[in-house]
Amino acid sequence: MQGINAIMNVTAVYDGITHNYNVSNGTDNGGLALLSISPLINRIVDTLIIVILFITMVSLGCTMEISKIKAHCLKPKGVGIALLAQFGIMPLTAFCLAKMLQMESLKAVTVLICGCCPGGTLSNILSLALQGDMNLSIVMTTFSSIAALGMMPLLLFIYCQGFPSLKNAVPYLGIISTLVLTLVPCAIGIALNHYRPKYTPFIKNGGLTLLVICSIVLWTLSGFAIKDILWMILTPDTLTVAVMMPLIGFTMGYIISILCKQSHKLCRTIAMETGCQNIQLCLAILKVTFSMQAIGAFFLFPLIYFAAQITEGLLLTLCYRCYRRFKPLAKEESIPNGSVI
Repeated sequence: MQGINAIMNVTAVYDGITHNYNVSNGTDNGGLALLSISPLINRIVDTLIIVILFITMVSLGCTMEISKIKAHCLKPKGVGIALLAQFGIMPLTAFCLAKMLQMESLKAVTVLICGCCPGGTLSNILSLALQGDMNLSIVMTTFSSIAALGMMPLLLFIYCQGFPSLKNAVPYLGIISTLVLTLVPCAIGIALNHYRPKYTPFIKNGGLTLLVICSIVLWTLSGFAIKDILWMILTPDTLTVAVMMPLIGFTMGYIISILCKQSHKLCRTIAMETGCQNIQLCLAILKVTFSMQAIGAFFLFPLIYFAAQITEGLLLTLCYRCYRRFKPLAKEESIPNGSVI
């Protein structure tokens, strides 16, 4: 709890920056003037976000095996391509879209943080639905979460140079602290799966149930808290970014994999990893490292982005399944047991 409180206290450091930004730009930070939230609700929302992130990362760790991690470390071609696509395409896409749509600074930093996040567990589900390589998918998600500790602050620093008002407004310390705390539950999950594998099914099933319950409560409380300013985030530019980012990620991830001469099975897997960000992490960073008064309704952008990811992922799955119905599944390259690409 001390680590969590330390992250929450980071917001105080940036209150002055946010205040100066408001005064100099005359903006409302997503409806600050209309925003009145009970401290109790605000704390409950913070706690729920942290719980959801913790459950997600423990569950991810429980799906990993140390032997597979070692194997991919020895032959990291597939993981390397995925990391290049993840941290090369998505941050650049977020930056270009924010610039093209001339987003105001707070919207831009929200989009950039989302674009710089590592891959999420949704990619594992979509990879399974698209008959991808599940071992590679899970390893890529784990490795991108670890790489994000250095890559995410670096990419945010680089791309924020394109927005003069953001140069001193991004809470790098809070972001790094949040990323470190995400690796702890992931390591716990890996250790449990290694030393107590018989407990991991119960942890994953129980975690899924708790995750659904917490998510429903979070959506309900968040909607109630910002109901008066929700319209400020449902704007054409925000919706355009939410739709275009995952679509570009899926497409470019597949193209890069093809250019690197990967099998179609691996191409589908890498495409899903590229287009799916860790929304739970993005939500935690926006809500915990920024004060509610500073970020306003914009902290809900990851949920809109998540809805777009699911919708587009399901459409791609439907198209793929229809294609396979009319054309039998060709024999694709696969990773033999005990080896990796």
